[in-house]
Amino acid sequence: MTAERPLVARTWRLDGEVDLLAVAGPEGQIWESAGLSLAGRGEAVRLVVAGGVSGRAATARKLAEVLSAMTIEGEPGAPGPLALTALPFDPDHEGTVVVPALQVRRSADGARWATVVGDAESLPATPPQLVDGSRPWPQPTCYYVRTADRPEHWMKCVEAGRDEVRAGRLRKVVLARVVDVEADVELDQTVVLRRLRGTYPTCLRFGVDGFVGASPELLVARQGDIVRAQPMAGTAPRLGDPAADARLAAGLLASEKDRTEHQVTIDEVETALLPFCSYLDALAQPEVVAVANVQHLATLVEGRLSRPLPSVLELVAALHPTPAVGGDPRSEALKLIARLEPHGRGRYAGPVGWIDAAGNGEFAVGIRSAELHGARARVYAGVGVVADSDPQAEFAETQAKFQAMLGALIRP
Repeated sequence: MTAERPLVARTWRLDGEVDLLAVAGPEGQIWESAGLSLAGRGEAVRLVVAGGVSGRAATARKLAEVLSAMTIEGEPGAPGPLALTALPFDPDHEGTVVVPALQVRRSADGARWATVVGDAESLPATPPQLVDGSRPWPQPTCYYVRTADRPEHWMKCVEAGRDEVRAGRLRKVVLARVVDVEADVELDQTVVLRRLRGTYPTCLRFGVDGFVGASPELLVARQGDIVRAQPMAGTAPRLGDPAADARLAAGLLASEKDRTEHQVTIDEVETALLPFCSYLDALAQPEVVAVANVQHLATLVEGRLSRPLPSVLELVAALHPTPAVGGDPRSEALKLIARLEPHGRGRYAGPVGWIDAAGNGEFAVGIRSAELHGARARVYAGVGVVADSDPQAEFAETQAKFQAMLGALIRP
């Protein structure tokens, strides 16, 4: 559908609890975070998101025009519609953004709203019946799992990246591995996301056009004139034993290799955000953020934006890809990634999140993710390569990171 015809967004407050995954179903859109969660079905608008910084900015303006032009109907304080997008890792590639025709959201304060978007004549006069969008779905009984590259070949790529860093041509490069999964029946997005919700309740979870995941990393969030980011770089496993995990966390904080990798990312995030801000600050020391199977070094960055306020999509364009998923310097790292990763990344490690008419929004880094295509899934895991990187240790790190999505995809 297009955005050329006049559209109306009609919103109702909901009284009961709503299972957003059930509303979205296997073919809908989903975003779940501690702040705002959204389930969408159908399409009222789909726009092309142009590549490059200027293209992203132009798309942000176009999307704001489309959303602002809608007639908003509902009780005082009713929220307007949102758009969702999952963009490619390559910042020069085009993506798409969709405004779902049915939107059900839960705000941070627990308020629940249903919004329908479309022609005034076709919209219901009463709240829509929120039928369960899921359906009976045969569960796989067998899986075929293979790596796209031989382990020894991938570790040679890590050596090549490390050599570039040691030669002074790079400070860091992030290299990813690929695992392909094929089941005997079509994979169910709802089932995968429900497993991720249970295992990774504190992560940013998403399902947008077949791209699903549970990311621990906030790329950027904008609410009014406040901007936040929480870059992550540096990883250690978790073993399930509190004492052992505490020792691993202490080792992560003390690791010169991991602290160097992390500081590269913080420096670049601050450099990217400063031109937009009247004030910007970061925690003096990183903290360790733990998820189910791994733990990361993370630093909260927060600031106040200058006017005119940039859209969150403009901030995304300035930040992505951070050194946490690309490298530093950015252009040289991307060239090396293109040479060493023949499979491409698709939307892995790309920005995924939501945007409203005012330019507010929240975006995750699309890691711990998979591309679903019928009975097939492609899963990625990446590591930051610096001068002290050990190829075997980096390989082991990818194995730990793969567990997030493989555990959600493959169940006996």
